[in-house]
Amino acid sequence: MPDALLARAAQPLPAALLNLFKRGSPLTLDRDEHLATIEAIHSGLAGLNYISNEQIATAVFLAYHLDKPVLIEGPPGVGKTELAKSVADMLGISCIRLQCYEGLDESKAIYEWKYGKQLLYTQVLKETLGEILDGAKGLTESVAKLHEFGDVFFSEEFLEPRPLMKALKEEAGCVLLIDEVDKSDHEFESLLLEMLSDYQLSIPEIGTIKANPDRKPLVFLTSNNTREISDALKRRCLHLYIPFPDADLESQIVQARVPEVPEELKRQLVTFIQALREMDLKKVPAISETIDWAKALILLHTESLDAELVKQTLNVILKFQEDIESVTGEVQMLTNKALKGS
Repeated sequence: MPDALLARAAQPLPAALLNLFKRGSPLTLDRDEHLATIEAIHSGLAGLNYISNEQIATAVFLAYHLDKPVLIEGPPGVGKTELAKSVADMLGISCIRLQCYEGLDESKAIYEWKYGKQLLYTQVLKETLGEILDGAKGLTESVAKLHEFGDVFFSEEFLEPRPLMKALKEEAGCVLLIDEVDKSDHEFESLLLEMLSDYQLSIPEIGTIKANPDRKPLVFLTSNNTREISDALKRRCLHLYIPFPDADLESQIVQARVPEVPEELKRQLVTFIQALREMDLKKVPAISETIDWAKALILLHTESLDAELVKQTLNVILKFQEDIESVTGEVQMLTNKALKGS
């Protein structure tokens, strides 16, 4: 990002400009101060050991002030889910998570009727039917009285909210994480469109449920790119792509998450991981594997990499046996490269 743009983005938004945004109220609460500038977001996330960059911090800043969901794409293990959880921790609000999978439908994502409670209510209604119809003259009046109780039958009292509805009903606001949306069906994406564009959900028996206009949920969707996301869903979201980090950023992440690791060992393991990602593997190691490996090496009282130790711990960073077998023959060369720092 150009320096001039960074300097401009670091300035708090003018009060007149704030009034243009849907959230409406000036940034006066502690929660909002964390989102007042891009630099504040960057620093706030760093304080929680989530090392972001300008692109990530800018996406969070714009998502909040423009009331737009963020679709985060990238390979598995680069910190997409962790970003949403860290933003929630930074703001001191709850993170409501919806884990997507094939076959996910509205009964698991939006709402479900409390059938047991409805059956119990039906039984009570039968037992008190005489009292309910007492004084009713003719079929028309009897049906009208029963109809009053039928309206109660399909009310919020009998509704079990699922993650999407829970997020809308959070008066204090929340972070809504729709995780691995690419694992769901195209039909489920259609269910999301109203929620992502208007922050509301329509329930046939009840009507429309809307979010608090001043505390709409901050929505993050993640995708591992296992399939193409529909244009309709993408159009409603800001786009953020998080790739594997370069050596410098990965070193900062390891330092934040495993501060006990010696400086020289940190440099070596990051160099080794970076070289592994250039190989033709079924699954290259992600940041999470780098962190796990750093922790494992600390537990083994390691001060410097050696080929034998690397072979013994390859299962920490590689998850397929064919990858382990493929790398084993190259371990000495990769270790030497890491030791030299080239």
